[in-house]
Amino acid sequence: MSPGYLELYKSGELLKRKELLFKHYTECSLCPHTCKVNRISEKGICRSGSTVKIASYNSHHGEEPPISGINGSGTIFFSGCNGRCIFCQNYPISQLNTGKEVTDAQLAAIMIELQCRGCHNINLVTPTHFLPSIVHALAIASEKGLHIPIVYNSSGYARVEIIQLLDGIIDIYLPDIKYADNTTAYELSGFKNYVDHNRVALKEMYKQVGKLKIVDNIAVKGLLVRHLVLPDNLAGTDKSMEFLSREISHDLHISFMDQYFPAYKAINHEKMSRRISEDEYNISLDFFYASDLHNGWIQQHLEQ
Repeated sequence: MSPGYLELYKSGELLKRKELLFKHYTECSLCPHTCKVNRISEKGICRSGSTVKIASYNSHHGEEPPISGINGSGTIFFSGCNGRCIFCQNYPISQLNTGKEVTDAQLAAIMIELQCRGCHNINLVTPTHFLPSIVHALAIASEKGLHIPIVYNSSGYARVEIIQLLDGIIDIYLPDIKYADNTTAYELSGFKNYVDHNRVALKEMYKQVGKLKIVDNIAVKGLLVRHLVLPDNLAGTDKSMEFLSREISHDLHISFMDQYFPAYKAINHEKMSRRISEDEYNISLDFFYASDLHNGWIQQHLEQ
């Protein structure tokens, strides 16, 4: 299966999408914060200007099995973030903005290098605030022979209008469904109206790519949603699973994660300063199964 972005590149549509996205750098509305900052000269809520900054890139073997495969996922970790998660495990990257600035051409070269290493895909981690540059880099890389799937790995806090501009560019969407309550989302992550934006975005992602398609144990296209179980059910696991099952698909693939631990500012939070208990996790699993969802990675093991 040939990645969709190659056809868009050949037709000239990929560069047209790049131009549409670049307009957002001067009055930024790439994410639901719509801070309207001119990021050519200033930094937005994401703490970023218009020059791409990356923390690292590598062949990553710790993603879900069909994403990492045997050779690894070609992950590119972008610095900065539109979230303010008090429990972020990658806070030096997301909140302290550590990393190195690169040109779009250099970013394209990184994509090619990861492909040459044998990576199964290019995994864009927290990419939303650099989307214009990423699409430009993708066009450059397409000219140089890039031909593996693109993974959009995000918090799920997205403007549906921006996701629509990615139709045909992204092969695999890997978003979070973090919360089922807007107040909690704002308190713990600084996301305004997270639930509203997240749910509309997830529906659009599924509309574009559908159920996860796996060929020879490797994902080539589709939607895979991640959900991190939080203490005291602050993630609203029951409501989140019910939404995914009823309003998207019973066959949707879910990565059900139990690895929460208090990091960054969460160590001083009344409810977030501890790991989840075994009972909490088992109750959350009951929510998953009760929602009639069929495809889930539970502690990295596929349950059929």
